[in-house]
Amino acid sequence: MRCTIFLWWLALLACALPAHAQTTVHRCIDAHGSPVFSDQPCATLAATPVQQPAAARSAAGPTGGPVPLQRCAASPAALRQHVIDAFAARDPNRLAGLMLWRGYGSHAAVGDIRTLDALVRAPLIGIHLGDEEETEAAPATSAPPPTQTVDARSLQVRTGGAGGRRARFEIARRAGCLWLRFAG
Repeated sequence: MRCTIFLWWLALLACALPAHAQTTVHRCIDAHGSPVFSDQPCATLAATPVQQPAAARSAAGPTGGPVPLQRCAASPAALRQHVIDAFAARDPNRLAGLMLWRGYGSHAAVGDIRTLDALVRAPLIGIHLGDEEETEAAPATSAPPPTQTVDARSLQVRTGGAGGRRARFEIARRAGCLWLRFAG
């Protein structure tokens, strides 16, 4: 009888331990815009929480309040700027974060990430929204041309250096955001 009670308590204790061992994971964005996952609050890491408390969200008005987190690109101009920022940081993962990876197999995704890595290693010479070819080399950091349509369906990137190349991406809208896909 004692053995049965002991085993019953032992089983109860074994079930309770994993629940007690779990800690809260804080999801934050650091000063460089990179995600940070930690067991410490975001404020101790000098980072911004990904999900603000409901009180803070309702208190933030159009004239003040916390700075909104960087969201996905809602316009072609914002998408273009995100691509420029990825090239400036020489970060293929940042550029990959702008891609719509739906329908990719693992081998195709790895190949495209390698292509993105090769792209960001070369200096960005030009970036162009729309289906027309670039007529002249525009600096990559310049604002989009004022005549550019808001409805751009593609983005073209031109890099320089020894491995200079052109890459064309289709722009797809999903869930209210604009995403890039390699144009076949």
